Amino acid sequence: MGNLLRFALGAAVLAVAPAWAEEASEAGIRGPGELIVAQDPPKVVPRVLDRATPENTRIVVSLGRQRVYLYVEEEVAIDAPVSTGKRRGQTPTGDFSVKEKATEQSSNLYGDFVDREGNAVRHGASTRIDAAPSGTTFRPVPVRYFLRLDDDGLALHAGRLPGYPSADRAVRLPAYIAPLIFQRVKQDTPVKIED
Repeated sequence: MGNLLRFALGAAVLAVAPAWAEEASEAGIRGPGELIVAQDPPKVVPRVLDRATPENTRIVVSLGRQRVYLYVEEEVAIDAPVSTGKRRGQTPTGDFSVKEKATEQSSNLYGDFVDREGNAVRHGASTRIDAAPSGTTFRPVPVRYFLRLDDDGLALHAGRLPGYPSADRAVRLPAYIAPLIFQRVKQDTPVKIED
């Protein structure tokens, strides 16, 4: 009897779901699959990128578009998706410059809490919001193609791009685009972050 009742309820829900989805759509309510909008893939213009040198490049980050642009003089060489700071750790707007470059840097914000044997007890921890479980220490994750913009965590680096702002102040770049930008900038390269 229990299985029959579950089957009948399931069939009723399936019969109502399309009507609910249509009403929700008309009311402006988005379903879970519609919440994350797929970003356009990176665009690289080889003709322009081939002319890039550390002396003729600049970076522009658009927070609203969630894009990074590498300019060679006045032409776009790279146009790629990014993930910037979320509400709690918003990426600031303004004019910056690259203060430091490192092919690999240890994050001071993200990592794992590990036990005495080095086994991860909690992955993906943030030193800003997560408390260390008793008897653990913090092991930072490596950050690749790191371009520091200030001393408060603002940087561009390779990282995870979920399709929305999810970083802590930083600007995450696609893993295969980060080295292309990294190789073509220098300390003092201008970086503009705009709405």
